[in-house]
Amino acid sequence: MGVIIQILCFKYLIFPLNLLLTIVIAFLSHFIVDIFSNITYHTPEPQRGDKFWLSWQILTYGSGIIALIFLYPYIIGMLFANFVDIIDWLILRPLDKKRNKNKSIDYKNNYYFHKIIEKGREKLFFWLPNWNYNKYAVIPEITIIISLGILIFYFTC
Repeated sequence: MGVIIQILCFKYLIFPLNLLLTIVIAFLSHFIVDIFSNITYHTPEPQRGDKFWLSWQILTYGSGIIALIFLYPYIIGMLFANFVDIIDWLILRPLDKKRNKNKSIDYKNNYYFHKIIEKGREKLFFWLPNWNYNKYAVIPEITIIISLGILIFYFTC
């Protein structure tokens, strides 16, 4: 999403508006994309003993690294589209774990960005099924990835 947002902002807007809107819209796009994460194979905790889960992680992380290399000119859009995860998963949650060494942490009751996403999902998209643990949920995810790839190809050619 961040790549498409940056392409469109830089194509149709002038500096500094193109940069500012890329940052803001890419950041906000994460909320929309994450609302639909329930229809994808997106287990909240690692399933290290499951070969399918492990293969899917290798495939998605590997393709993500390849995308970073080939889509590097759109790094601003990619960075800010993932900024919610960077803040929640790489900064705030590790800090909470460090502070609460002996307690179990209930992330749903902490004030992370994903709590806002969860509220939006509960209020607006409560009708969507939760397929997080269903392996067939890779199909909607693959469909979304291919669709975004086609859009990126269309907008860059």
